[in-house]
Amino acid sequence: MSQSRTPLQIALGGCLALATVMGIGRFVYTPILPWMLAELRVDEFGAGLIASGNYMGYLVGALLAARAPLPGGAYALFAVGLALTALTTGLMSFSGSVEYYSLTRFVSGVTSAYVFVLTSTLIIGRLGQLGKEHLTPVIFAGVGLGIFVSSLAIEVAGNFSITSSTLWWISGAASFVLMAYVLLLFPSREAPLVHVMGTTSPSEPRLPRTAGRLIVAYGLFGFGYVITATFLGAIAATTPGLEDFATRGWMLVGLAIMPSVFLWNKIALAIGYGKAISLACLLEAVGVAVSVLVPSLTGISIAAILLGGTFVGITAIGLVEARRLAPRSPRSIIGLMTAAFGLGQVVGPTFSGILFEWTGGFTMASLVAAGALVAAAIMTFKPFETTTYTAPAEQNTGI
Repeated sequence: MSQSRTPLQIALGGCLALATVMGIGRFVYTPILPWMLAELRVDEFGAGLIASGNYMGYLVGALLAARAPLPGGAYALFAVGLALTALTTGLMSFSGSVEYYSLTRFVSGVTSAYVFVLTSTLIIGRLGQLGKEHLTPVIFAGVGLGIFVSSLAIEVAGNFSITSSTLWWISGAASFVLMAYVLLLFPSREAPLVHVMGTTSPSEPRLPRTAGRLIVAYGLFGFGYVITATFLGAIAATTPGLEDFATRGWMLVGLAIMPSVFLWNKIALAIGYGKAISLACLLEAVGVAVSVLVPSLTGISIAAILLGGTFVGITAIGLVEARRLAPRSPRSIIGLMTAAFGLGQVVGPTFSGILFEWTGGFTMASLVAAGALVAAAIMTFKPFETTTYTAPAEQNTGI
């Protein structure tokens, strides 16, 4: 194809990339998990370990993509990451041990993180070159699009007595199809000449003292959202009368994400990014608590909408606040935020699996998660101290 892509086509390529690696590759585990539990392929403790494996892989991948050299170039690894995410999604269709599933999901986490970070670098970078940064929310809406479409497909497939293995196979095949569209909409010649590796200069100043508050809050957010994000379907499936809503609840999460990426940016501009993060964490805490305290269709629906309406928005505006806090050395603070966020994600599912073994339900773990989100809200409400100078921002590494 001889013509360059329009900015909207490039943004749609980024949207489909995140739909592939995040909406499907990273989060399709949530709506498929009730099938795996019902088929006794895993128990709740094993399910938590598998989820933690994926989040550990995501942490490793995000840190490597932000710092490590990229053999073959950023675009080549972008394409390889898409392919490996699709492949590892399909590999979950094979019967195996918890160790096999955990390793497969770990690799998927690494590759999905690479694509997420490289999407920020390549596609958002290209939009910046074209002066079309306002299309960036279209890209992040891909997370919600992938969650919604994959959940809808699983809901339909469930009417035909399909097994979890088949659902994983279908998800992997769909990811390969989406990958082809991504590479068609964003061919290699569209990739900007950018660098995604780098180190912090020894001359760069220390981070402001209040940066630690944002970093810790981000870790609490990672812990607080991930338990419900992982087990929402399982919570619905184990609630009398809501067995058929396990997939539909996750579908609502995807629907709520798509407008939220536009909404939270406007809220942050109006009241400040720190206060917007605080408000979003409080709303999410309500959703997490309601998911177990109101065991009804209304409760699960509210939980799904509040979760989907906040967690991608918090991620996005948190990165903006980090850049404002340390404008000359964003890699330092974003790297620490990535580590804290990733650690929270890794601990959350395993912690909830252990508590499920002890209590026989998700109530205790979810209430602890809600408490973590309230703590994050308190920590981010007070304005953050910034550095005393400004400098050109480096390339966005993403989380």
